[in-house]
Amino acid sequence: MAKVKICGITRPEEIAYGNAYQPDYIGFVFARSRRQVSLQKAQELRRQLDSRIQAVGVFVDEEFQKVVEAVETGAIQMIQLHGQEDEAYLKALRRRTSVPIIKALVVNSSLDIQKANESSGDYVLLDYRKPGSGRSFDWELLKGMTRAYFLAGGICSDNIEEALGLPGLLALDISSGVEKDGKKDESLIRDCIRRIRNDER
Repeated sequence: MAKVKICGITRPEEIAYGNAYQPDYIGFVFARSRRQVSLQKAQELRRQLDSRIQAVGVFVDEEFQKVVEAVETGAIQMIQLHGQEDEAYLKALRRRTSVPIIKALVVNSSLDIQKANESSGDYVLLDYRKPGSGRSFDWELLKGMTRAYFLAGGICSDNIEEALGLPGLLALDISSGVEKDGKKDESLIRDCIRRIRNDER
């Protein structure tokens, strides 16, 4: 069964939705975006999060020490790198932290799929060229994947069933697909998680 990540959590009520419907992961975005949270805010929200749900920190070419601080303060339990971070950056993080690293890659062509297969990240996440835009890349390219992956970009209730049939899928990463008026919506979160888990309760 595919795992579920609800990304871009910014409010206590969204933590409550997570606690109620139990995604496997939630994401705090530290990079500049409308979903950005400060380290202090992430710490506050994390304290309210059910311990069974893992908190992921999303960074884009962030200063190394700030990523380490997010881990050391307990705000996050996994690191997601969404920028141009190289192998040296990943190795340095591994020397300072012991949490899993998700390396996100934008997919435009089969060359990007090859890069994903070769990445040293503990996990890879594949996304549309404008993360957070609610749009998807060509999923036909996923036929070239030789490792499990997180899939992001335009995941919503309309295409979840198709996504679940993709080979090698590890987890669905959902953000705008569970939002109304730019905010996470409880009914959309509930519907998406139930569809993924085939749970009609």
